Parts: sequence; C-alpha cells; structure tokens
Amino acid sequence: MLVPFEEITHLFGEFEHTAFRLETRRGYASDREGERFQAFMRGIDPEPEPEHPWNVNVREKTAAGACFSRIRIIDEPPTDGQRFLMATAAGNVEAGEDIRVLPRARAEQLELPDWDFWLFDSRTLVRMHIDDTDTTVGVELLEEPSQVLAACRARDAAWPLAIPTAEVWAQVRSSV
Repeated sequence: MLVPFEEITHLFGEFEHTAFRLETRRGYASDREGERFQAFMRGIDPEPEPEHPWNVNVREKTAAGACFSRIRIIDEPPTDGQRFLMATAAGNVEAGEDIRVLPRARAEQLELPDWDFWLFDSRTLVRMHIDDTDTTVGVELLEEPSQVLAACRARDAAWPLAIPTAEVWAQVRSSV
C-alpha cells in the first residue's frame, strides 16, 4: 500500500544502526524544481547547507554511532541531475553520510533493483514509487523478510564496488 513519504520520515530519527539508500534515477523532479539546481545549471556551485534539517539529523545520528550511507547509480556520462547530486554530496558527507556512486552498467551486471529504496537497520525496507516525471508519488513500507533480505543483498553486493562520490565528482568536474 502506497503512503505519502511524510508518513515514514520518523524512521530517519528512530533507526538504531544503519540507514542505507539506493538511488537509481537519472534525476529527481524535486531537485530540478529547486533554486540550487537552477543555479547549478547556470554554472554556480551549490554551497553546503550544514543547518539543513537533513544534515542536522545526520550529524546527530552519526554522533550517536549510527551510520547513514547511500549508493547513487550514475550513467556514463552522468546526467545533469546526477552531476547536481554529486556536486551537493559534499555537504551531506561533511555531516557524516557516506555517499558513493556506481556506474549503471555495473549495477545492471549486479542485477540491482531498478527502483529507489531506503533500508533501515536491515529490517525495514521503504520502496520509493517514482513516476515518469521523476516525482515521488508515494512509498511502500515493506517488512517481509524475503524483500528485506533482497535489499540487504543488493546493498552488500554493490557497496564494495561503489566509489566515493568526491573521487568521481573530481573526474567529472574536470571533464566539463
């Protein structure tokens, strides 16, 4: 059953050990609609936002010993949306989030899901439902063991092959 994303936001403050995200999209409508993205498209680098509620929560959770991590699947060459996400990752990383990227071809070889999700404490899976305009239309909360296990396996297969965002962004940036 789909529910609005807002109904699961409490999980970001309540998880105990790990919050992992797999991002599979070539871009997100919420990014494209924002001023930071528009400025980025005009050649202005996004400034970190240390006091953004996301970064404040990441700092608090990581200070308490929890771990935020994500893998972003990117195309070669990366789309504007993917380049924007790499450009903004530094602020999240400064807050304590470990963000890595994996080329789409490698993700396909690993048979990773082609949909976005959050995985909390390797127990709770939140599948993102995103439409053709890259807009999140809802999320599905899944705790069925086989679905959670499949997400854990996808994370564990991809993580050692994913490259820290800063390394890839430095290469991408120098080629534009």
